[in-house]
Amino acid sequence: MSLPSWEDKKLGTMKRAALWLVAVVGEGNTFTKEEVKQAFPGVSQADRRVRDLRDFGWRIDTNREDLTLSQHEQRFVFPGEPVWEPGKGTRPATSITDTQRREILARDGHHCRSCGITAGETYPGTYVSAQLDIARRPVTRQDGTSHVENVAECNRCRVGGRGLTADLAGVLGRLERLGGMDRKTLADWVVADAREFAEVERIWADFRTLPADARNAVREALSLPPA
Repeated sequence: MSLPSWEDKKLGTMKRAALWLVAVVGEGNTFTKEEVKQAFPGVSQADRRVRDLRDFGWRIDTNREDLTLSQHEQRFVFPGEPVWEPGKGTRPATSITDTQRREILARDGHHCRSCGITAGETYPGTYVSAQLDIARRPVTRQDGTSHVENVAECNRCRVGGRGLTADLAGVLGRLERLGGMDRKTLADWVVADAREFAEVERIWADFRTLPADARNAVREALSLPPA
């Protein structure tokens, strides 16, 4: 079955934008806001209609999700619901408002809920600063049912953590196996909603970033044979 033409103005901008992505841009390819404007001249907020497609399962990455993209580029990763078909693309949008975004960031302490980094903090070993945005995280309950929750997540984790599901039952099961001292330590972290890493843990993390010859220098300092 052939697709409708993306140039058919009777379809509405969001549906035309979806067809334009499929027919012109193509899966895996990049496009810019300027190209959207050129494709839909005289149409106000055409770029926003492209973003609206994310509410219907379309994956369109920016440089927040794909660090290889420039600030002005987006990547059409894969299509979602065929919004141009009758009865499709009409359910209420699930986009969060600016107020909801601020509330989620405040609730999560302005920390990435995957790695704990704060907005503006530099990733270890780099000059790249973290940016926080809102990600949709599937959460599995104890009874096996699941729901999707909005959480704060940094740009790096949004790239590496796609498909991640928060497993409450799994966490509780592992918690039951903890000994008394480990359980007390975890309780302290939960109360503070933060974990202070010991110096030995920080050195270990830095050691893992060293090249092989440098790691051997550390092994020598520890009176260990070369690897």
